[in-house]
Amino acid sequence: MSDVALASRTGRFVVAAAVLGSGMALLDGTVVNVALVRMGDELHASMADLQWITNGYLLALASLILLGGSLGDLYGRRRIFVIGVTWFTLASAACGLAQSPGQLVVARVLQGVGGALLTPGSLAMIQGSFRPDDRGKAIGAWSGLGGVASAIGPFVGGWLVQFASWRWAFLVNVPLGVVTVWIAQRHVPETRNPQADHRFDVPGALLATLSLGTVTLALIQHEALGPARAVLVGALGLLLGGAFVVVERRSAHPMVPPSLFRSRQFSAANAMTLLVYAALGAVFFFLTLQLQTVLGYGPLQAGLASLPVTVLMLLLAARGGELASRIGPRLPMTVGPVVCGVGTLLLAGVGAGSSYWSGVLPGITVFGLGLTLLVAPLTATVLAAAPDRYAGVASGVNNAVARAGSLLAVAALPAVVGLSGSDYAVPEAFSAGYRTAMLLCAVLLVAGGIVSWLLIRNPVREAAPEGEEVERVPGAGTPAGGPPSPEHDVTSALGSATRRTAPAGWSCAGSEGCPGTVVRSEDTAQDR
Repeated sequence: MSDVALASRTGRFVVAAAVLGSGMALLDGTVVNVALVRMGDELHASMADLQWITNGYLLALASLILLGGSLGDLYGRRRIFVIGVTWFTLASAACGLAQSPGQLVVARVLQGVGGALLTPGSLAMIQGSFRPDDRGKAIGAWSGLGGVASAIGPFVGGWLVQFASWRWAFLVNVPLGVVTVWIAQRHVPETRNPQADHRFDVPGALLATLSLGTVTLALIQHEALGPARAVLVGALGLLLGGAFVVVERRSAHPMVPPSLFRSRQFSAANAMTLLVYAALGAVFFFLTLQLQTVLGYGPLQAGLASLPVTVLMLLLAARGGELASRIGPRLPMTVGPVVCGVGTLLLAGVGAGSSYWSGVLPGITVFGLGLTLLVAPLTATVLAAAPDRYAGVASGVNNAVARAGSLLAVAALPAVVGLSGSDYAVPEAFSAGYRTAMLLCAVLLVAGGIVSWLLIRNPVREAAPEGEEVERVPGAGTPAGGPPSPEHDVTSALGSATRRTAPAGWSCAGSEGCPGTVVRSEDTAQDR
């Protein structure tokens, strides 16, 4: 069914269910970082435990989000969305009832599984339910309401953690989940893709999960394992990653089609994503702990400290997309990460005695301005570089790469800067590691800008036979030296994508760094 009108009662319920479902995940992401110190104090957690609490969710989400989207296409988007919300709700309850760091980590991994089912499902329901003329408006409504949710998330989450308990930050998902499931079951029509492949790349999903999990284990538990064992475990993770590549190349229905990476544009955009989102995840992980441990902020203050980034994204992200549509993505994708790097260097100076207005706000504002430049062009470039039939997969791959980058950075950087044990609760020890970590994040961001400058290419405008302008992206969707594929002879491919880009529930206080944007079109809507 794809003939629902936005103004209809059913249309309003579809948007409500999608907003509530994705809002649960956004609120949860907003809360986790600001709750880490309170969790650590109550559960007597170590630095490694806090890393696992953050990364357990990202591990499952990054590994399974593509599989979650495929399940919805085959078995029904509403059905998989409802399963995802139910799973996420039960896992949230388990998080709120956890009595030890180990129990909380397991519950967070289960939350990530639920997130991998509900995250692609929320937009897929809109895409599959609404008639084509209303899809853009419906996604705009979803995006705007998600933006409101992300703006109030730091306040609500910080208030719950500070004045109630960190447990309520998870338990609040229970009534939200119940309401979401009720709306979806009673009022959302079922849709599926009748041409969906009935075969799933289960070996690929398992290998991706095992590879990321094993590398993460080696990075976080390096002290407990010892140098020799840590190296062996890390090497095993890399071997599993190699096996994943081999399986994807040989599979008749790969989770990640290898042909996508024949495009230099697509490969470069994802390399830039890995570097930049690694930095984003680490910046907000370390900054939130620094504000609470060293500056003495409460969870509410720490959550609100990054609110300027959300506001800037809501106001300026679409303008960043419009700029890229006029001048091409190369310059915004180069300058944006560098500006973020400058903001990170300013934030590196935050220490004992720093005031918010002169110490935190300038850096967080510059950082947010850099994000407004890079996010919309990045999303549009990924989509423009892939054949139309792979648009959803391309966006999903980019989403997974972003989560994996954050996962690996949060796993690796504490060890690199010498933080372990209960250092997160010792101001002097954590502050020294914080400064070094922020400098390394700035390096990652600048490296992302360099990758964009060297490898990203602006679309070349050519005159079509009818006199219209057609944009071809050099190296997009075709092997080197080959002719562009027909799917890429699209009129103003980058321009149309970026002009329709709107911020979707931006909150950079979350454990995932920044969730991303929605690219609005009649044929494609993916959350990055």
